Formats: sequence, C-alpha cells, structure tokens
Amino acid sequence: MANEQPTKQKLWGGRFTGKTDPLMHDFNQSLKYDQRMHAADIKGSIAYAKSLTRVGILTEEEQVKITEGLVQVGKEWEDGVFQPQPDDEDIHTANERRLSELIGTLGGKLHTGRSRNDQVATDMRIWLLEQVQDIEQSVRGLLQVIVDRADKEKEFLLPGYTHLQRGQPIRWSHLLLSHATSFRYDLERLQQLIPRISVLPLGCGALAGNPFGVDREFLAKELNFTSIAENSLWGVGDRDFIVEFLMWSSLTMTHISRMAEDLIIYSTAEFGFVSLSDAYSTGSSIMPQKKNPDSLELLRGKSGRIFGNMAGFMMTLKGLPSTYNKDLQEDKEPLFDAVDNVSASLKIAEGVIATMDVHADKMFKALTMDVLATDLADYLVRKGIPFRETHHISGRAVALAESRKCQINELTLTELKNLNQNFDDDVRDVFDFVASVERRNAIGGTSLMMVERQVSVLREVLNK
Repeated sequence: MANEQPTKQKLWGGRFTGKTDPLMHDFNQSLKYDQRMHAADIKGSIAYAKSLTRVGILTEEEQVKITEGLVQVGKEWEDGVFQPQPDDEDIHTANERRLSELIGTLGGKLHTGRSRNDQVATDMRIWLLEQVQDIEQSVRGLLQVIVDRADKEKEFLLPGYTHLQRGQPIRWSHLLLSHATSFRYDLERLQQLIPRISVLPLGCGALAGNPFGVDREFLAKELNFTSIAENSLWGVGDRDFIVEFLMWSSLTMTHISRMAEDLIIYSTAEFGFVSLSDAYSTGSSIMPQKKNPDSLELLRGKSGRIFGNMAGFMMTLKGLPSTYNKDLQEDKEPLFDAVDNVSASLKIAEGVIATMDVHADKMFKALTMDVLATDLADYLVRKGIPFRETHHISGRAVALAESRKCQINELTLTELKNLNQNFDDDVRDVFDFVASVERRNAIGGTSLMMVERQVSVLREVLNK
C-alpha cells in the first residue's frame, strides 16, 4: 500500500469536471509566498496525525509512517530540494502531495476531519509565534543599546526642542531615554499580544467543528498553544491576531521613524551633534563631500510601508462575512512583509545607535542663554511672584537682550531691576546650564538623578 500512488487531483476537485483557467490557477496559487510556513505546516500535521491515532482513525503504525514521511518532506524543504508541482496551490497541498508520493494513499488519511481553513489558521499562528520570539529579542537589543549609551553619556548637555525651536537645556541621555521609553512599551505591547496569537484553531474543521472527536486540548499542548478557539466559526475566520501584529508593527515603526528623524536632523552640518558610522551611511553619485544617512531615511520610509500593509489588510477584512473567505489569503503577504521589515529595521536601528559618534562639544555650543528664560521666570517665582507675571517679566528681559544684541545673562542688574525690583545679585546663579538641568529633579526630569532613575527602571524591564 505504501508504494501505491494516489491519483493527482486538487483537494477540492471531486465537484468539478471542467479545467481551471490557467490564469485563475496562478491567481489562486499562494505557494510562491506561503512556502515559508513549511515547517509550521509540518509541525501542525504531525500533531494532528497523533490526534487521529488517539481516536482510532490511524493505527500506531500508520501514524509512524505519516510522521516519518512528514519529517522527510520537511528535510527536503530545509535542504532546498523540495520540488513544487504546477498543481500545488499552497503549502498545505504541496506538503500533502509530496507526503502521498512518499508513503502512498495513506497520506490521504491525514486530512480526515481537517480543512485547509483550520490548517492555514493554525500554520499562521505557529509561524507568527516563532517570528515574534525573534522580534521580541530585537526590540530588547535596540532597547539595551540605547540604555547602555544613555548610561555612558549622562554628562552631555544640549538644547531640548519643541516645534524644532530651542526650548530648555536637557541631557543627551534624557533624549535617548525618551525613545527608549517608547520601545519599552512596544516590548510590553508585543508580549501582551502573544496570548492572543497563541489560540489554537486546529480541530475547527471547515467551519462547524471536527466530527471525529479529536482531543483539541491534546493538540494545544502538543503545539504549545496557550488556549483553544472555543467557537469554530471564529476559529477559521479570525485574523485579528494579524491585524494586531500589523498595528503593533505600525506603531513600533513610527517610533523608529521619529527617532530616525531626530538623528537625521542632528547629523546635518547645521547641527553636527552626531555622525553616523560609515557602515550605515552612503555617498552621493555626484557630490563627493556627501555622507548621507540612508539607513535612517530608509527606517523612516519603511514606517509608511508597514502602515500601508496594515491599512490595506484592514480594508480587505472589514467587509467579509463570517468564517473563511478566500479574501483572507491576502493576509499573508502584508504579514510576511511586515515581519521581514520590522525585524530588519530593529536590527539596523540597533546598529546605528551602537556605532554613531556623538559630539558633546557641538551640543553644548548650541546652548544659548535664552533657553534659560524659564529659569529666570522660576527665579522670581521663588521670590513669591505668580508665574504668569514672572513669565511676562522674563519675556521682557529676552526682548531687551535682543534689542541690545546681547545674551540675557549680559543684562546688568540695574537693567533687570528696572523690569522688577525683586532681581538681586543671586540672579547670576540662574545662568548655568548644568544647574538648570539639575533643578529638573522631579520624577521624569532631566537631572542626573532622574536620568539614572530612568536607566535603572529600563534595566529592570530588560532583566525581566
């Protein structure tokens, strides 16, 4: 029986007598991109064979033969020698076709009670769970390198910007840690997503459930799923886990993009705060002096691509009736593309941060006394004057300095007293950038103590 070869036909071919239009076959075929799930498909099939044995559909001997055949099919994929055939619509039919070639008609028993509807949903969850493990480590890697860099460069000061205008002095580490905080919550959201991916659809059949009483709790344990799809209609038609991952990817890439934009601006000659490593830069084909931050620009650009994947699939999903519809085949390419690009982007971002040069002297030189205008207002607040009034007084001091073409610290005490009599000799203590950042010593501030606190909090996250 093992040598008996099955008649070649499509899995669904019994109902049809006419031939499929070749164009329709190509339009319908997904093997060219879903073959990357070959290992997940074989893993699910081996578990399902065991479940069929437990309910008497397969004998122990048959299960061993099927398992050995599936392992051989998997090895062919891994070795790059698997030969797809024209009638292989997808990874599921390709693997089953090859299994039957190896062990004969016994291979046809594997599909008993199982549909491609619950099979593909299971494969995608298995595959994505494996990818998420790798991506989680990449998020951790990026977070680690930012925290390490922030910890080493705590003494560097630069202007903090709002509206791309100089606002107040901050520590360079404080800026780095603002991006690290975004990635901290990206890591948390990814971890929270895992249980919603790890829901087993296998055993839901085409839509109504499995008629042979397979033990789905056994399947869940065998495949390391944390829970079971309790409703078979939902089980075969749900793709929320893909939408959630695409949403997660879009937000994470947005955070990468915003960090990239900061570094692109700071790497310009006009700022000169950072220089990218040659490993993450390119030159110009016509301007020899150029050193372009292409790595950062690509990271910024990829965020739009990933968001497009999410938006496109949402448009596919929104109008579908219940259970499985072939439109759901459109889930794979955006998911695969998102996984590939997010994974690569996280690693590239880590490399950029780890290897860039930081120019603390240029950062400090960018600080001008006008960024201490709020400190000047705060000085008067400590004298008992309401902030709304001190804000106005400080603004007048800035305007006076501008009219005199000098910095506000160069105004004489007499000139300051003409603005408000509460100014005294100790006003000179205001005009100190280090003192300014150290005054921001509440939780979340840019003082040394608070930056060290942020580093400690993020290291604790990484150590979990």
